[in-house]
Formats: sequence, structure tokens, C-alpha cells
Amino acid sequence: MQTIRHQLELLSPARDLQCGLAAISHGADAVYIGAPQFGARHAAGNSIADIERLASFAHIYGAKVFVTLNTLLFDSELQPAVDMAWQLHRAGVDAFIVQDVGLLECDLPPVPLHASTQTDNRTAAKVRFWQDAGFEQVVLARELSEQQIRQIADATTVRLEFFVHGALCVSYSGQCFMSQCINGRSANRGECGQPCRLAYDLIDRSGNVIERNRHLLSLKDMNQSANIERLIDAGVSSFKIEGRLKEADYVSNVTLHYRRIIDGILQRRPELCHSSSGSVEAGFEPDPRKSFNRDFTTYFFSGRRDDIWRPQTPKMMGERVGRVVRCDRTSFEVDTRLQLANGDGICFVDRQGALCGTQVNTAEGRRLTPQKMAGIVPGTVIFRNFDIRFDAMLKRDATRRTVALDMTLSLGPDGRFALTLADDDGVRTQTVAALAVQPANNAAAARANMERQFHKLGGTPYAMRTFVTVPAGASWFVAAAELNSLRRDAVAAHTAARQARFAPRPVATPPTSHPYVSARLGRADNVINGKAAAFYARHGAVVDEAGYECRTDYQGSTVMTTKHCLMDARGCCLRLHPEARKMLPLTLQNDKDRYRLEFDCAACVMKVIRL
Repeated sequence: MQTIRHQLELLSPARDLQCGLAAISHGADAVYIGAPQFGARHAAGNSIADIERLASFAHIYGAKVFVTLNTLLFDSELQPAVDMAWQLHRAGVDAFIVQDVGLLECDLPPVPLHASTQTDNRTAAKVRFWQDAGFEQVVLARELSEQQIRQIADATTVRLEFFVHGALCVSYSGQCFMSQCINGRSANRGECGQPCRLAYDLIDRSGNVIERNRHLLSLKDMNQSANIERLIDAGVSSFKIEGRLKEADYVSNVTLHYRRIIDGILQRRPELCHSSSGSVEAGFEPDPRKSFNRDFTTYFFSGRRDDIWRPQTPKMMGERVGRVVRCDRTSFEVDTRLQLANGDGICFVDRQGALCGTQVNTAEGRRLTPQKMAGIVPGTVIFRNFDIRFDAMLKRDATRRTVALDMTLSLGPDGRFALTLADDDGVRTQTVAALAVQPANNAAAARANMERQFHKLGGTPYAMRTFVTVPAGASWFVAAAELNSLRRDAVAAHTAARQARFAPRPVATPPTSHPYVSARLGRADNVINGKAAAFYARHGAVVDEAGYECRTDYQGSTVMTTKHCLMDARGCCLRLHPEARKMLPLTLQNDKDRYRLEFDCAACVMKVIRL
């Protein structure tokens, strides 16, 4: 099992077929995608036919397709989910990402299971439970530190997956019920309304507003670019990019960025290896700062930090350009070393604290003429949230991912030619054809022509590495049209052989009965169907109360548990500043909703309680 852990997986999101193809082409070892139903992004469903096309393409490279079946299910939905799972199995998917354990009590197809991050995987005991229940991979909680990840890896053998890039849920995954209690849109059923991104006031016990109209629960985005090797050494095997609602340009840019980082590590460390095949020839210089982000954080990887939130706005501000030093009626000069261009998008926070944006009409050095000047005054800090030159580079993207082929052309005793293709994965195919051949007047020119025709692999997943003839130095002349036809047939045969080589192998998950980590389960344990209750009963746990989706009254309920502590973020950690307790209790509210905040300093978490 230690050998498996050394096989590294870059896992990218796929909103749709186009995004999935882009992810694989830019170096992903696996993609995760939503099926027609029951994925944790309600707006990111895909047809079985598109998923089958994606799996066929991925398997050429030995890459995998994981399907998200990670919503909670009511009893009436279990059989439709199982029926769909069988369709996905026939379509060639490689794994299901699962939250609702009721599925394990059903007749699932023999497809490997991954425990979704929504199963709240932050302890070694929890991860070991999923391991012993037959799961092949477990998605760890985003809040874990390097030390905590290492402790889990030391106590388990299951493959560990960790989010390295993208949006952060402020709550522990699977433990946020704010959207459900506000409007019945359950985050655990793929319908989150993102109330955490809204603006709130923060009010102390005396009624004083200590934060007004700020996005107090809105976090920056994850970016672990600098910590990939530390994550490897801590025991992570799969590096996950968040973004199943993102466009293909985002997926291409961020995937290629992490592909380069991981490849650089692999070049230095021979004990590590890819989990798929092929090399990526980049068609642009990736830069994750240019794609949508809310600024970046490494979250709690190196311990608690005070820079994880972005209360000004949940929108993208982009890269800092500089400060306005002077302006007139139509233009301004900014103190910057960046080169801006006509058509760039810029934004800034005005004196009222509102985020404003405009477009650059003309850029002449540090002098910018925007479409509108309203709100821009000396001292304003300008950000670029759209780089038109980078966008144009992405639009021209010619990135290719290819598998190297060794090609051998031989003439058999029966007068037919055989073209043999071989690759580093041990796949070897031979395509035979009767070609019209005649002695070459110029042996060197004839051989160069043959090699040239077989080298024409553009538009295919391959690149020629070597070409030889048997016997060596053969001086055949064959028309280019016939050589091209043989090459096309050989490539098709080799592609079919690679797809068969990397097709998923059936893996059954037999029933288990080892003890669950808790003996009694409540509403936060997300049991909303009888099959899930039966699963936990088989593992020695009793469900005392059904999940939040079965409730209508949420007053007094803890609707979020988060490590983002507003006291600490404001420099008033209660362990370091016990005098700050005189401010408690704190109330979080906007014009629609009110919550009481409780601080569990022993567990170092903040709880949000519905009022």
C-alpha cells in the first residue's frame, strides 16, 4: 500500500464535457464530474453520454473519471440513484464520490468508492472507519494542518485526497446548514445559496455595531502551490482543485499550473510517479492569479493564521496594480510596475467602502484612461481583475498532451507491411496492410518520406519518439496516401488498446460491521433515509434524530461549525485576550437573518446558532 501512496494524482474539476477534456489535455490525472442528478453542485449535471465520452478520452492517457454522487438522499431517491450508478458503470467511470452511506446498503455496481469531504474527515479515527468500510480514497477536511494530515496518514493506508486550490467553504464540509434553514436550499443536497458570502453586521452584548455591512464569513481562496511537496511528504496522494462551476479557461490555467509543480517534484524524486501517462506541451504560461480568485490563503496548513478572510467583498479584485498618485477629469496616473493594456478590467474600493469596477480604454505607461472616473481619486488603490492579454493567450491555447510512440515498419514474407506501435505503458499493437511497394530510386529520400508520413500525428494523442524499419535501411517506396492510411488505422487500433488497458476493473465493496466513531448520531450527522440508519446500526450506532433536511424549525440550532473565528480574526482571541469576553455574546445579522456566535476555545471553533 505504501507503493500506491507514492503514485501522485492531480485531480481537476469538470463542470461539463468541455471542461473535462480541457483538464485531461492540460495534465490532470483524474477529473471529477457531476452526473445528471445527485451531485453536490445542482447546476453542474451532465448526461451519461457526455460522461462516457469523457471516460473514453481520459482512458487513452490512463487518466480517470470520478463521478460525484455526493448529496444526501431521501428514501424515494435511493433507487433512482442506484439505477443511475449502474448506467455510469456501463459508461466506464472509475469511482463514485459518496456522502450518503445509505447507498452502501443498496445494490451498487462494482465501482470503487471515495468518501466525500462532506463526510467530515478530520480525524484519523474517521478516516480509518471509511478505510475499513472499503473506501479506496478519502477526501480530507480542508481545515487540517500539515501535522494533522501526517497523523492521519501514519494511522491509515487508504489514499488521501486534499484540496489544494479554489474556493473555501467557511464551515466544516457537511456541517453547514445555514442555506437549508434560510430557504430550504440544502448544501448537502447540492443547492447551497452561499449565505456565507453575504454582508453582515457584528453586534456586541451592549448593542454596539463593531463591524458594519462586511462579508465576515467570506474566506479567501485556497492556494497550496508552495506546499505540494510538503503535502506529499505528509501522506497526500491526490491533489484536488476545487471549481466544478468554473469555465474551461479556469480549469486549463490552474491544472497546467499544478501539473508543472508536480512534474518538477517528480523529476527530482524518482520514488514518486505519475498516476497517468503522457507529457504536456504547454501552449501558454499558466498563472492562477489571472483566473477568478478572492485572493489566496494556505488556510490552516501551517497553523492558525489571521489572513484567511476577505471581508471587503466576495468578488474577484485581482492583482494589485498600485496607488493613484494624480488624476484629472478623464484619466489618472498610478504608481505601478505592471504593464496594463487597452481593454484590461480594473476595480477599486471607493470612499464609501463599495467595490467599483471599470475598463481601461487606453493605457499609456502609468497613465490610464478608464471608461469612467467616478470614485477614482488620489490615494485610491487600483486592482486588475481582467488581463486582456492573458485572456487572448488562453484563447489561442495550443497545449497538447501526448503519449510517446516507438514505431516499427516491417515487410513480412507474405508481402504485407506491419506497423508496430509501442509505448511506455507496455501497450503494443500491430496493424497489417497490403501496400503497393516498389524499389526506391533514392533510398534516403524514400525512408525520409515514410518517416515524415508516420510523424504526422497532430490531432491524435501521440507523438513519434523513434522510427525504424525491418530490415534496417530498407529502400521501399510507398505512396504517401497508403502510408497515411496505415498510420491512421494503426493509431485507431492503438487507441482502442490503450482504452482497454486502462478501462476500470470491477471492485466490490462488501458489507462491514466494525464500530462507527460515535455510538449515537444526531441532526448534524446527516441521516435522512432508512438505509443510512441501517448502515450505522450495522456499525453499532443509533440515530437519535434525523438530519436538518427533515426539520422545519431551526431556532436555537447550530447551523455552522467553523474554524474561522471572528474574535481571532479581529485580533481578540479569547485564549490570549480573556478580557474580550465582556463583548459576548456576539450577534451576526443582516436585514433578513440573525445568529448568535459561540466560541468553543477548547476545540478552537466558532459555532453559528440560528436565532
